[in-house]
Amino acid sequence: MSDETTAGDARDSGVTARDELAIDTIRTLAMDAVQKANSGHPGTPMGLAPLGYVLYAQVMRHNPVNPRWPGRDRFVLSCGHACMLQYACLHLCGYGLTLDDLERFRQWQSRTPGHPELHHTPGVEVSTGPLGQGFANAVGFALAEAHLAATYNRPGNEIIDHHTFTICSDGDMEEGIASEAASLAGYLGLGKLIAIYDDNKITIEGSTDLAYHDDVGKRFDSYGWSVHELEIGSPLERIEAALEEAKSVTDRPSMIILPSHIGFGSPNKQDHASAHGAPLGTEEVALTKEALGWPYEKPFTVPDEAYAAFAAARERGAAAEAAWDQRLEAYATEHPDLAAELDRLIGRGAPTLPPRSRAPRFEAGGDAVATRSASGKALNWLAPHVPELIGGSADLAPSTSTNLDDYPSVRRHDFGGRNLHFGIREHAMGAIVNALAIEGLRAYGATFLVFSDYMRGAIRLAAIMDVPSIFVFTHDSIGVGEDGPTHQPVEQLAALRAMPGLDVIRPADANETVLAWLWLLGGDRDPTALALSRQKLPLLDPDVIPDDAIERGAYVLRDPAGRPDVILIGTGSEVSLCLDAADLLAADGVAARVVSMPSTTRFEAQEQAYRDEILPPAVRARVAVEAGATFGWERWVGDGGSAFGIDHFGASAPAADVFAGFGFTAEAVAERARELVGSEG
Repeated sequence: MSDETTAGDARDSGVTARDELAIDTIRTLAMDAVQKANSGHPGTPMGLAPLGYVLYAQVMRHNPVNPRWPGRDRFVLSCGHACMLQYACLHLCGYGLTLDDLERFRQWQSRTPGHPELHHTPGVEVSTGPLGQGFANAVGFALAEAHLAATYNRPGNEIIDHHTFTICSDGDMEEGIASEAASLAGYLGLGKLIAIYDDNKITIEGSTDLAYHDDVGKRFDSYGWSVHELEIGSPLERIEAALEEAKSVTDRPSMIILPSHIGFGSPNKQDHASAHGAPLGTEEVALTKEALGWPYEKPFTVPDEAYAAFAAARERGAAAEAAWDQRLEAYATEHPDLAAELDRLIGRGAPTLPPRSRAPRFEAGGDAVATRSASGKALNWLAPHVPELIGGSADLAPSTSTNLDDYPSVRRHDFGGRNLHFGIREHAMGAIVNALAIEGLRAYGATFLVFSDYMRGAIRLAAIMDVPSIFVFTHDSIGVGEDGPTHQPVEQLAALRAMPGLDVIRPADANETVLAWLWLLGGDRDPTALALSRQKLPLLDPDVIPDDAIERGAYVLRDPAGRPDVILIGTGSEVSLCLDAADLLAADGVAARVVSMPSTTRFEAQEQAYRDEILPPAVRARVAVEAGATFGWERWVGDGGSAFGIDHFGASAPAADVFAGFGFTAEAVAERARELVGSEG
C-alpha cells in the first residue's frame, strides 16, 4: 500500500457507516469476482467504489425496475475493463443481476462478460472496452439528447431531459478517438455531458509517466469544457457536489478530474500496476479485506445494510419515472403527432416510406450518374419521410453528397438541425453515429472508402452491438483517379466484408442506389457500409432491377436465350463492364449470364435455393469482376472460376487511364471468360 494513504484514510468525515459498508461491498465484490474468474481487472473498481456509489445511489436518475426507461440518465463505462464496478452497482441497485451472475463473471454465457455488452446485461447502454470508444459514444448519447430535446420538447413540456455520465481512464485519455470526440463536444457545447476522469496514474506497463504527462485539465479547458478538479481521497459529499455542480453547467460539457488509488486498500498492490489487470491472489484478497475492516470471510457476501444503502435510489427512480409518465401523457394530449412519432422512434419502429414507384428514376441510356450523386438525391427524397434521419461527414459533405439540403446544420448550442459536421474526425464520427443509432435515430456518417480504416474500431463495435449505423463510403475504387494510391481503396471492401454482422452494399448504378436507401431506412437493419463511386456510371434499365435486389444481395441482370456458358458477376462500377464483356462474348457465340451482386453479405444470408438460382452449380465457369482485392471472391466463383480484380495499389492518373493501365477493360474480362469456357470444353 502507498506510504501516503491507508485504508483508514477512506473513513472521511461525512461518510456514514452504511456508506462505508456499501463502498466496501463494491470493492469486495470486485475482488471476489476477479479472483474466482482468475481473470479481470480489480484495481479500478476498488479505487472508484466511492464514485460508483455516489453515482448510482445518489446522483444519477435511473429506475432499476425499468432499465430502458427513456427518461433515465445514460451511463457509459468507457474504461470497460473496470466493469465489475458497474456490475456490482447494478446488483446492489436491483437491476436483476444476481449474486450468481457476479460469481459467473467472465464465464461462458454469463450475464457478466469481461467488458460491458449492450443487449446482454441490464443497465448497460453500450458495449465498451476498446479504450476511447465509450467516451466518444458518450458524446453521441449527449448529442442525441440535445437533438431530440430540440426537436420534440415544447415550452412547459420538456419530455427529453437527461444527462450522460461517463467514466474514463488514463488509457481513454491517451487514445486519439477521445481527443477527436472531446474537441467536437466542446465546440458544440454539449452541456448535459459529464465525464469523470479516473486519474490513478497507472497503466499495464507501470506508472503513466512512462509515456504520458498531459495536463488533462488544461487540455479539456482548451477544448471548451468546464473542468472540475478534486483532491485524492475527496469525501463523498465533495464528489457529489462536483457532480451536481457539473449538472448545473448547461452551456458546455464538464470534466471532473478525480485522482484515485488503484487497488485501494490492498496492502501490497495499491498504486501498483499489479492491481490493474490480474487477480490480487487469495492471500492479498484476505489481507485487503482485513485492512478494510471487512468482517465477512465468505466471498460474495453482501450485508443487508449495503442493499439498504441503494434503496433510496430505487425509490427515487420509480418516482421519477412515474412523474415522467405523467408528463408524457400530458405531452401526448397536447402534441399527439409528435408523441406518436417519438414513441415510434424510441421503439425503433420503421417509418412509412413512399413506394419505389415514387422514387427518383434513372432511365437506361440517360446521362451517366455517379452513385454518390444518386445517393444524395435519394437521401433528400427520403428525408421528409424519415424525421429521425440525421447524419453528416468528416468534412466531406460536398464530395460524399450527404447533405440534407432542406434542413439546417447542428451547430454550437443549436441542435435542431439534421446535418452534422463531424470535422476531420473519422473515428469519433463512427462512435458517435453508433450512439445516435442506439438512441433510435437513423444516423449516418460519411467519408471516402479508403478512410474507413481510420474508423474501423467503431464499425466493428457497431457490428458487435448489432445497431443500424450507416457508414457511407464514397470514392470506392481506383476510379478516384488523380489522387493516387493513398486515396484509392483496394483492400477495404474485402476487409469490411470479412467483418461479421456488417452488411456491405456496392450499388451498380443510380437505380440500385435508390433501392439501397429504401431498404436501409425501411426497417431495423444490420449496420451497413454503403460503397459509392466517385465517377459517373452508366444507367441500368430500372425495370430489370427487382424491388428486392438489395435485400437479396444479387439478381440476374441479363440472361442468354439458352443455358449460359459463363456467369459474369459484377459489383458497383464493374457491372457495366460485365455487360460490355457479355456483348463481346455473344459476338463470339459464348452465352454469358450477367449477375449484379450489390451485396455479397446479403446474398450470403439467402437460402441455398435462391443462391443456386442465381449461380447455378452446373455453370462452373464464372468471373467475378471488381476493382478491388480479389480476396473472398473464391466463395462465389468456386474452383472453376476466376476473380478479376486488383491485388496491388493504384496509381495517380485520370480514372479512365488508371482502369486501362491496369487492364480493367471489357475485352480483358471477356478474354478471361473465354479462357474458362475453353478450359471446360
